[in-house]
Amino acid sequence: MRAMVLDAGEPSSFLSLSSAFSYGVASMAMVFVNKAVIMQYVHSMTLLTLQQLATALFIHFGQVLGMSKRKDLSMATAKKLLPVSIFYNANVAFALASLKGVNIPMYIAIKRLTPLAVLVSGFLRGKGKPSTQVSLSVVCTALGVLVAALGDFSFDLYGYSMALISVFFQTMYLILVEKSGADDGLSSMELMFYNSILSIPFLFFIIVATGEFPHSLSVLSEKTASASFSVILLISLVMGIVLNYTMFWCTIVNSALTTTIVGVLKGVGSTTLGFVVLGGVKVHALNITGLVINTFGGVWYSYAKYTQKKKLPRRVAPDEESHPHK
Repeated sequence: MRAMVLDAGEPSSFLSLSSAFSYGVASMAMVFVNKAVIMQYVHSMTLLTLQQLATALFIHFGQVLGMSKRKDLSMATAKKLLPVSIFYNANVAFALASLKGVNIPMYIAIKRLTPLAVLVSGFLRGKGKPSTQVSLSVVCTALGVLVAALGDFSFDLYGYSMALISVFFQTMYLILVEKSGADDGLSSMELMFYNSILSIPFLFFIIVATGEFPHSLSVLSEKTASASFSVILLISLVMGIVLNYTMFWCTIVNSALTTTIVGVLKGVGSTTLGFVVLGGVKVHALNITGLVINTFGGVWYSYAKYTQKKKLPRRVAPDEESHPHK
């Protein structure tokens, strides 16, 4: 079913809100699901490979069963989308690696630096200087991360470094998805399929070269003897598909900026839950203060960008796969 699009080329408010809300919920859930898996299964690259394989198989069989439609694979399109796949996998790989040593509230606080990276990237690409409110909110967000880090008793340099590198790759990934979807007229499902197909050979090479494979599979086989772990793993694979789809959908229907704003807002709930779910958080006044400053900066940034964006015209490409066939 073709997405509802206004005559001026704007997506309907319902479509924009649906895509943003779906991505927010999926993104928040995925952080906790991945953390739960990584706490029991440290081979993050193998987990990422399994998630991409599950996505590719899901889309393929969905097409075979007539549940979804997509264009035939094009080598030219694949070459063009290769950078998207590389940045996506780098983002997720470093994010998963960071979760091994960083608690969820601090992980979310660091990931809130993505809007800063998006703004800097936009400035370098000639999009102009951000408004005073946007600049101040970004500074507030970054300051909150620094204050929270000073009060983080479980500070892990490796984990922090991985999370910061993930911010860079997520920024590049979101910008490329927005550009690729609009320029090529690709649907969310098609972008997902290309991303998975391009990712699998690259990821398999990585897990073999690093020595993670085949040991990781033997460990996985042992772990799946536990019913609780098997359920968490299955949820992780399903959520990987859902998160990919909603992220592509939100970015194409709205923009990379909107996707980062949604990521910031869902982080408010994730930060709160992160203190009581899965453990690993030692509470300190400085840490709490920093997280409050960081959260305030994120909400302030979202409000500033929302009010600014309402005054500007925008043009997006309709997404033919944004609603399931009925």
